[in-house]
Amino acid sequence: MGDMNIMLFHSTYGLRPAVHAAADRLRAAGHQVQVPDLFEGRTFETVEEGMAHQDEIGRDELLKRAVLASAPHSDQGLVYAGFSFGGSVAQHLALADEKARGLLLLHGTADLDEGASVDGLPVQLHIADPDPFEPHDWLTAWYLRMQRAGADVEVHSYPGAGHLFTDPDLEDYDAEAAGQAWKVAIGFLDAL
Repeated sequence: MGDMNIMLFHSTYGLRPAVHAAADRLRAAGHQVQVPDLFEGRTFETVEEGMAHQDEIGRDELLKRAVLASAPHSDQGLVYAGFSFGGSVAQHLALADEKARGLLLLHGTADLDEGASVDGLPVQLHIADPDPFEPHDWLTAWYLRMQRAGADVEVHSYPGAGHLFTDPDLEDYDAEAAGQAWKVAIGFLDAL
């Protein structure tokens, strides 16, 4: 199968080497991957710095940048994907795009807009367990809301892994969890 067109959004750290490495991994599996830079070249060493920058730009502007980056590709039916903050961006776009083919969330989810509705959108979430940014109660509520919205959701959790466990440059990195997550994610993309 393969050959999905994927929009892959970076985390609050910005467009760092790990994001390009992930894109290369997906390309090697036969997919086209775009990696928009929502921070216009800025990268950060800590979550706090990244979040401060996010707040400075503002949620609406960040979503606008994401929509503008995706628009030229959206006719083909995109798979939206993202890491942590990028996952929340990907989720917003996927739920608003009736041509979306799938949603791949790594380490992050977002609240759903009232009345969000999709027609069986395939969604896969990979999350650390426990994850300080995605508490169990939140994830349970998120899962139920996604199902109510009509998404076809699977959640894969990784006990003991750090929040951004797929990023080899961070303390959160967990090689075993990352390897497993990528294997499952690529299987998910191949099945779309």
